[in-house]
Amino acid sequence: MTHSPDRRPADAEQNHGTTPDPGPPAVGTTSDPATTATTTAATPTTAPAPTAVGGITPAAAVVDTDTDVGVGVGTGTGTTGANATDPPHDGTPRGKRAARRRHDREILALAVPAFGALVAEPLFLLTDSAMIGHLGTPQLAGLGVAAALLATGVNIFVFLAYATTAAVARRVGAGDLAAAIRQGMDGIWLALLLGVATAAVVIPAAPALIEAFGASATAAPHGITYLRISALGIPPMLVVLAAIGVLRGLQDTRTPLYVAVGGFTANAGLNALLIYGFGWGVAGSAWGSVIAQCGMAAVYLYVVVRGARRHGASLRPDPAGIRACAKAGTPLLVRTLSLRAVLLIATAVAARFGDVSIAAHQITLTLWTLLAFALDAIAIAGQAIIGRYLGGGDAAGARRVCRRMVQWGIGSGLVLGALIAASSPLILRVFTSDPEVRDQLLVLLLIVAVTQPVAGVVFVLDGVLMGAGDGPYLAWAMLLTLIVFAPVALLVPVLGGGVGALWWTIAGLMMGTRMLTLWLRTRTGRWLVTGAVRA
Repeated sequence: MTHSPDRRPADAEQNHGTTPDPGPPAVGTTSDPATTATTTAATPTTAPAPTAVGGITPAAAVVDTDTDVGVGVGTGTGTTGANATDPPHDGTPRGKRAARRRHDREILALAVPAFGALVAEPLFLLTDSAMIGHLGTPQLAGLGVAAALLATGVNIFVFLAYATTAAVARRVGAGDLAAAIRQGMDGIWLALLLGVATAAVVIPAAPALIEAFGASATAAPHGITYLRISALGIPPMLVVLAAIGVLRGLQDTRTPLYVAVGGFTANAGLNALLIYGFGWGVAGSAWGSVIAQCGMAAVYLYVVVRGARRHGASLRPDPAGIRACAKAGTPLLVRTLSLRAVLLIATAVAARFGDVSIAAHQITLTLWTLLAFALDAIAIAGQAIIGRYLGGGDAAGARRVCRRMVQWGIGSGLVLGALIAASSPLILRVFTSDPEVRDQLLVLLLIVAVTQPVAGVVFVLDGVLMGAGDGPYLAWAMLLTLIVFAPVALLVPVLGGGVGALWWTIAGLMMGTRMLTLWLRTRTGRWLVTGAVRA
């Protein structure tokens, strides 16, 4: 089983023959008159935008085609430097509609492929589970425990993708592709170091970890086998996370989609061969995943290294650059751990209500995660676009894009909520035949449906602030959310509430608190720090 990030374009046509918007404030300041921030960027120039033929887009700069045109795997549609900013419009209704269409094309160009890559993750898990399930219940139980541990160990490092995306996108916006790729290499080296260290801990600790998660005596040996072998794939998994961040920052989400599809196909074929053909059982599934993960990492490294050589970017590890990546990623690590704590508390509380409630909770949480993939795809677009605009010195353009993305978040939330509500009778029949579980599940599905617009705004603003490199604020905001959520969730069973009340605290209180904190930040303008590097 391979793992891609939890939890996140440009339109080449939008900049043809245009010059940057003269409206934004001078580079080195935020758009908020009351707030200033020193940056290192120079004021963008009005160089002509690259054309569709002969121009080098950021992603094409990495993929390197014979004609300098972004064609095939790794193509992007973004521009760099001054051309990465928002083209001006005349302020008329027609001009505003044209600007919205440009932003919409830009968002879709990144979000659609990103969504495809995100949904590949559950497909890996389903493939492993389906094949191992035919070996027996102990094997499947062991896989379940080991997979949960492995996913937790990898997903806490998702900041490798988030921080790298923002840093690379800023360099792209500033027009310095060599520095952008160099920044990405620092993230990849950090990922390799963290991956080796994590694997070195997990492999010898596998028996204790499996036991701590309560695996039965019959399931434990299979879980230990799977975890020890799969831990060898942690370094390439983290390299994949960082490399995905590099490509997203270069405005390319197509390559991750192609690599994810290829990895899924290879993983499925290898598992079938090693589990059944060679008779290796659970070990075969683990080795198949490790091989697939190494193959994916190799493809990403080939793409990034070729781009680095083309632009003269050093491939050697730079201690200062690696430390800078770790510093930028630490606040996002705090944010991720706080979010994981929220979900663990919610599951622990749900378990107190009995088997029926925990079953309804687990089904709802699975569907909620699936909906999150769709919203996270828009957030990924936000990370890449906002970072590029701020790197290009266009704070006003970044604010306009943020406003349009919020509209996308609300609209997507309304559509997804309506789909959940309309399909709830089908969902009930597909997931359970227990009438008691169905009764509780219906209530939870309606809560999720009603609160999806809130979730849409949260995901979008989260992506916007990540793209702006505003990690410290995101860390504090998520810690505050945890502080607000935890006591209320723990009081739900004490006050006689059920799983429905718990989900109001998750989808209502927790997400509402996140929306409030993120909205307040974007209203201040303090996140709009321009320049190739966020000071």
